[in-house]
Amino acid sequence: MTANGLDQIAALSDGTRRQIFEFLGKQASAVGDLAEKLPVTRSAVSQHLRVLKDVGLVKHRKSGTRHVYYIDPDGLAKLRAYLDRMWERALLDFKTAAEEPAKERRKR
Repeated sequence: MTANGLDQIAALSDGTRRQIFEFLGKQASAVGDLAEKLPVTRSAVSQHLRVLKDVGLVKHRKSGTRHVYYIDPDGLAKLRAYLDRMWERALLDFKTAAEEPAKERRKR
């Protein structure tokens, strides 16, 4: 699946996934380590990690029998680029509205 910024934002709209993502932003962690910090089961953490992985926000590496998850810098860059585009558009719209003559604004 090729995820875009909107897919990534949708994945992060879930509070538990957002917490997991924030934890991984501080340090790479295994499923069990994440589950100890959250009020959900290891199975639920695994499911949330799968969603984050599917949209390109996290990756994992094997460490013995454990899978250690970490933030995918490429996926994070895609999310950042999406947000930057949205912000640039909002600023352009604001600039246009601010530069619109007061007379035109009163007509609306």
